[in-house]
Amino acid sequence: MNLLRIIGIGLLLHTKQLSRSSFEIATALIVPVVQATLAVYLFRAGGEPGRLLEAAVGAGLMGVWSSVLFGSGGAIQRQRWQGTLEMIMLAPRPPALMILPITLATAVTGTYAMLATLLWGRLLYGIPLDFAHPLLFLVAVPGCVLGLGMFGLLLASTFVLMRNANALTNTLEYPIWLVSGMLVPLTVLPGWTGPIAAVLPTTWGARAVREAATGGPVWPSLGICLAISLACLAAGALMMTYVERRARAAATLALA
Repeated sequence: MNLLRIIGIGLLLHTKQLSRSSFEIATALIVPVVQATLAVYLFRAGGEPGRLLEAAVGAGLMGVWSSVLFGSGGAIQRQRWQGTLEMIMLAPRPPALMILPITLATAVTGTYAMLATLLWGRLLYGIPLDFAHPLLFLVAVPGCVLGLGMFGLLLASTFVLMRNANALTNTLEYPIWLVSGMLVPLTVLPGWTGPIAAVLPTTWGARAVREAATGGPVWPSLGICLAISLACLAAGALMMTYVERRARAAATLALA
């Protein structure tokens, strides 16, 4: 219960901090709407108007992933610039427990992207929100968000070592959502992308949300997503401990 309380308080704190950032707010307001518009016109141009709901859901997932990716990297950078990264790493708790609420907060704020794309598609393009499994959709989205938050911890462990995390986030955004099949079906991608997609929690989370919206078995995909995310959480915790020890030995945490 003590660990859950720490994660809960940290999640609330960092969510409030993100809500005070003008950059985060502007990005959250604009990017999902642009992605939803592009997705709708892409599917219409491809002669698949019946899949507009799938396009809206896929664009929302892209927004959630972008929020986790850039938010995790940006949060670590902000802690460094504010001079609080050292205090986080020196807290009498495992460093992963201190960083996890940051990555979860970015995932929680990213849920706005899903809501924005669905509302934008419904109000502007008249996309009917006829979910095949409405209740499962309400379960799949938080499950996917939780999985992405744990995956963000693994990414954040590398961001601690980098002076400019944006150099990594800029290269990961589009390849990950493309390989994960958030908007483009995996069947149209080259065969060598299959093994990569299979080990990414984003692939299974996106599949669970899409199957809840359009029809299909939700629980297997959601279970695999959470299982891979837990593995990422464990790997991220080990990596964070290694990073902490390395930074203490070299006294380079603030300069990484």
